[in-house]
Amino acid sequence: MRIRPARSDDIPALKELIEASVRELSEGFYTPQQAESGLRYVFGVDTQLITDGSYYVIEDDDGFVAAGGWSRRRTLYGGDQMKGSEDPLLDPATESARIRAFFVAPRAARQGLGRRLYQQCADAAARAGFTSLELVATMPGIPLYRALGFEMGEEYSVSLPDGVDLPVARMHKRL
Repeated sequence: MRIRPARSDDIPALKELIEASVRELSEGFYTPQQAESGLRYVFGVDTQLITDGSYYVIEDDDGFVAAGGWSRRRTLYGGDQMKGSEDPLLDPATESARIRAFFVAPRAARQGLGRRLYQQCADAAARAGFTSLELVATMPGIPLYRALGFEMGEEYSVSLPDGVDLPVARMHKRL
């Protein structure tokens, strides 16, 4: 399996990966209604990460098996459908880099791909001068991030425009 920075021409395949990952790997963590609402309002491609060169894909001969990234920008979570304004840069001396938008194809779940993406992101954030990481985890993502050494912060629900509440957790880690 190969890892590389995502490109804008990857967006259609990334959308397919995200939809399959959310629908199948959220079972037991989110209701089908929460998963679908999350796809509509939260989970999606953040093209700024692709433009910044900080979003990665892992692919095999059959296509994408995982995607995820990090950011030096203020946004904590969500795809383009959540953005309405500029996304300012963080100060690595005083703020945490963001771990963003990790999705794994159901056919490749539990094979260490999230860990591999995380290491790529953590190394890049450290090279950029960041000394800590922060993220907002979905319920299915919490076990991975705990295994990677992230500490649990605030647990809360994001209220989506259709009235659905999506439970998430803010997590952090020192590099």
